[in-house]
Amino acid sequence: MQLKRLKAFHTIAQLKSFSDAIAVTELSQPTLSRLVKQLEEEIGVELIDRYHRPLQLTPAGLFFYGKVDAILKELDSTITLTQKMAHPPDTLNIGFVPSVLYGLLPTIISKTKQRLPNLDVHLKDISSFKQVNALKAGEIDVGFGRFAHYDASIKQLLLRHERYVAALPNTHPLINSVDIHLSELQDYRVILYHQTHLPASNIKSMNSQSINNENFDSPALIGEPLLHLFAKQSAWPHQTTTVSDVQVALGLVAAGEGITLVPDSLKSVRTEQIIYRKLVHEDATSPIYLCALNNPIHPAFDILLEVIYEIYEDRGITYRRSS
Repeated sequence: MQLKRLKAFHTIAQLKSFSDAIAVTELSQPTLSRLVKQLEEEIGVELIDRYHRPLQLTPAGLFFYGKVDAILKELDSTITLTQKMAHPPDTLNIGFVPSVLYGLLPTIISKTKQRLPNLDVHLKDISSFKQVNALKAGEIDVGFGRFAHYDASIKQLLLRHERYVAALPNTHPLINSVDIHLSELQDYRVILYHQTHLPASNIKSMNSQSINNENFDSPALIGEPLLHLFAKQSAWPHQTTTVSDVQVALGLVAAGEGITLVPDSLKSVRTEQIIYRKLVHEDATSPIYLCALNNPIHPAFDILLEVIYEIYEDRGITYRRSS
């Protein structure tokens, strides 16, 4: 089966137009029509409904398009990664979640570039959930995230656990507390911001305005990370608000619209409006993971990892060293 025929069909099906496909492929209408016709004859199935306007695929064509789309994306990714293996890049593309950027990531990048002066580093804000596909597509070379993933093609290293702290408006009644128990926060609106949830086995649907009315059997049923922490202490927030990211959450805290929990590295954000307090719970932590492809791995990866460990040791941070 010729790749040229598959690409011609894929482009037409994607754009739902022969004329638009002509502009993209720079092939003539007769050439495109011939390629698709040859493909249909080869597999013995009609893929395009030629009697319908605007252009539509047959049911078989829809199925075939979905499979071909996945194959061509995988092929493009394989070509990109093969080129990187043959010609190691001078650029390191790093994906990160915002909470990591507020921590040690800038220092890690700076020290890595000191070791590798010719290395150019590009940063991309990308959620933990999307980092795996970005690695496979060659969009990033390494990713710093907060959630575990299980994929045979991905190397994921747990770097360390970071304690959560409570972020309170500077007018909050608990700002004079030294260590806070989560049960003390359940009467206040909790602002949730995680876009990726824990791999709970059976997450129950929750009404964010009436969580206290739900009958949870176990914290393991709750996938939202902050609510999971509350559930472990049998402390059910009476009200919650969900926002798009941690920066928005801290903005609402600064405005006095509620409280939230954030990794310790964010306690330097909006300190004029927000007071950060420790939690008594030692297990209230957020992990930091480093992800990369198993093969090919970026040539700067080992140096990056070595720098991370050195910084942790210099700062007395407890971490998990990978063999």
